[in-house]
Amino acid sequence: MKEKATALLWPGLLLAALLASWEAAVRIWSIPDYILPGPGAIFQTAWTRSDLLLRHTGVTLAEVGLGIALAFAVGTGLAVAMQSSRIMERALLPLVVASQTIPVFAVAPLLILWFGYGMGSKVVMTAIIVFFPITVNLVRGLKSVDPDALALFTILGAGPGQVFFKLRLPHSLPFLFTGLKIAVSVSLIGAVIGEWVGAKKGLGYLMVQANAQLQVELVFAAIFYLSVIGTGLYLLTAALERLLAPWRQD
Repeated sequence: MKEKATALLWPGLLLAALLASWEAAVRIWSIPDYILPGPGAIFQTAWTRSDLLLRHTGVTLAEVGLGIALAFAVGTGLAVAMQSSRIMERALLPLVVASQTIPVFAVAPLLILWFGYGMGSKVVMTAIIVFFPITVNLVRGLKSVDPDALALFTILGAGPGQVFFKLRLPHSLPFLFTGLKIAVSVSLIGAVIGEWVGAKKGLGYLMVQANAQLQVELVFAAIFYLSVIGTGLYLLTAALERLLAPWRQD
C-alpha cells in the first residue's frame, strides 16, 4: 500500500507543478482566455457547465463502450480462428495488420456516409482502432502455451474444448488484458474523430462547436472530461484483470 502511494506521489507532484507553472505563465503574460485559458478557468468551466459536458459525455462514453464491445467480439473471433488454423493465420494476419495502416481520417468520411451521423459510425470507428491490440495480444497468448502442459493435457485425454477453456484461455488472459489496456487507452480517438467529422452530439462535437465560438476554455474542459473517461476505463480494465487473472501481478 505504501509503495502504491509513493508511486502516485511523484506523478501527482509533477502534474501539480505543471499546472501551477501554466497558471503562472497565463497570468504573468496576460494571455487571453480565447488563446490559452489557465487551469483555473478550465476547471471552473468544467464545473459550471457540467450539465452540458455530462450530457455529451454520456454520448461519447456509449460510443466508446459499444465500440470496445464490437472490437472485442470481432478480435476474439479472429484470434481464435488464427490460433486454431495455420492457414487462417496466414490469410487473416496480413489483413489485420493492413487495417491499421490506413489513416483514420481517411475512412471517417466513408463511415459517416455508410452509417450516418448517428452513433453507428462512431462505434465502428472506435472498433477499427481498438480491435488490433486485442486480436494480436490474444493470438500471442493462445499460441504461447507451454508445450509440456499441452502434452500433459493430451496424454490425459483432454479434448480440444477442454484444452482451450482449461489451458489456453486461462493462460492467455494476461495477454488479453494487456491488449485491452492498450485498446481502452486509444478508444476515445475513434469516437472523437468520428464526432469531429460529422455528429450532432458528443464531446468531439462539443469541442468543434466551442472552438468555432472561441470558447477555448470549454474545449479544454471537454479534453479534461475525455482524460477522466480514458483514465477510468483503464483503471476498470486493471480491476477486471486483478479479478479474473489474480496470478498476474505487475
